[in-house]
Parts: sequence; structure tokens; C-alpha cells
Amino acid sequence: MNDDDQAPAAPLAPEPKATRAGFVALIGAPNAGKSTLLNQLVGTKVSIVTHKVQTTRAIVRGIAMHEASQLIFVDTPGIFKPKRRLDRAMVDTAWSGARDADLTALLIDARKGIDEEVEDIMSRLSDLPGDKVLILNKIDVTQRDQLLQLAQKAHEILPFKETFMVSALNGDGVASILDHFAKAVPEGPWLYPEDQPSDLPMRLLAAEITREKLFERLHQELPYISTVETEQWQNKKDGSVRIEQTIYVERDSQKSIVLGKRGQTIKAISQSAREELADIVEAPVHLFLFVKVRENWANDPERYREMGLEFPT
Repeated sequence: MNDDDQAPAAPLAPEPKATRAGFVALIGAPNAGKSTLLNQLVGTKVSIVTHKVQTTRAIVRGIAMHEASQLIFVDTPGIFKPKRRLDRAMVDTAWSGARDADLTALLIDARKGIDEEVEDIMSRLSDLPGDKVLILNKIDVTQRDQLLQLAQKAHEILPFKETFMVSALNGDGVASILDHFAKAVPEGPWLYPEDQPSDLPMRLLAAEITREKLFERLHQELPYISTVETEQWQNKKDGSVRIEQTIYVERDSQKSIVLGKRGQTIKAISQSAREELADIVEAPVHLFLFVKVRENWANDPERYREMGLEFPT
């Protein structure tokens, strides 16, 4: 074979993109939609979502892969005026998450607009380092002219790097957020395995799932003064998982509410939680729930450590 007959050289492989990784704090008032948005960004459920405010207690990190970037979204408890020790711990945790992040996103419920609660948050945000972006949520139920006025008002109070308008419920606009942060986070190696959607241990996620079902089932004040702990997690030889959890309340009267007449309430909570956990672990789940009275648990430092919260002195 002469030189003219040689096969053409194989094209050079493209240079791999430099990897990026960074933390993005999701900040906002209670019920702004942070947990719903986090689940959309990650593409799976990593944070509990209910119609009640202040359901997120500890910091939940959801991990999204987008192009060559790993985005660690930090879902913080809603920021509000604290009344109890647990409230103070939740608010302190939220601001700690924002201070430690590379970037901060303020999520506003577009239907409610900028009230005193949101103004207070924006005032404190101005002292934080790093770029901030504005996310207006619930655009599916808000008029466009109202959205534009809200965006203008927000920028008059605090300069934002970018503004996004989304519906966390149906996912509209979420891709644009991922595109922006994929370019904005620092260059560097990924911090978690690329198939890991959250840094939340399964035992804690399981407890959060059951706590979500408590919120959904019981509409009184009870869920705010209850907590769930996973006491045992056992992978069985037949591939199923046995989970034992304890729901702690502060008084006997609350225990009766959780159990319900002839145990019907706790049975419904258990069934709902078991079905969702089976979907998550992709295996049959045997869930056993117990209800115990632990007086004044909301003032016990050990319980705060279990939830990943600092105990406020």
C-alpha cells in the first residue's frame, strides 16, 4: 500500500469539559415552594412536601447533574419569626446553609408577592457573600404583568444576578435554572457520586417520609410537636427491608390522636409511608410504627442532633 492508499486518520476525540461543583442555597419564606422545586431540580423526591408551612426542619441537600456540573441544592427550612426553641433552630439552620453556599437563590411565592416576611429576608440576604438569583414561583397561577411588577420591585430592594420565573409544581422554567447554575458554580471535582440524588441517609429519609404522612393525615397542631426516628433498618435475605420507627409526641392525648380510633390513623399513616418507601428502595418494605410519649422532647439537645439542627442556647 502506498501513501495515497492509507486510511484517513481517526478524528480526534473532543476535549472533556472541565467539571464544576458547588452549593446553591434555596432561601425563602415558609411555603414558597422550596421543597417542591428541589425535587424538580434533582428529578426525584429528596425533600418532603406538604400543604402546611414549616415542614422542612433540617438542611436537605439534593444533588443534580447537569452537563459537566454537579449542583448541590441546599433546601433550607423556611425563614420566619421564631416563637419556640425548635423554630429558632430551624431559622438559624436556614441562614447557616445560606452563608456556607457558593450561590444563593431567593424563592418568592408570586401569588403572595413581597410581604414583610420576604422584605426581612432580603434585608439579611444583602449581607451574604456571593451572587444571588431571584426565582419567582407559581407562575402557572399568576398573571404575567403581576410577575413583571414583582420582579421590578424585588430588584429595587436587592440587585439580583438573574431572575427566573418557574412553576415548581409542573417543572416549567426549571431547565433554565439548571443551565444557569451549571455555568455559575466553581470549577472543580464532583463532590458526590454522580448517581447519588441526596446526602440524606436512608434512615433519616425514611423518617422524613413518615413525618410527611403525619402532616398529611393530621391537620391539627400535632405534627409540629411530633418527631419521627428510624430505630431499626434491616435488609432481609429475601430482598425486603424491615423498618422500625418511633413517632414521639409530648402528651398522652397526642398519642391517642396519632393512633386514632381502633388504630385506624396510625394504620393509614403506615400504609402510605410503606408504599412510598417501597418505591424509593425498590424493594418490599415491612414498616412497623410505634408511638411513644417523650415529654418536652423539643427541648432535648439529642433530638436536635438527630434532626441535624444546632441546639439553640
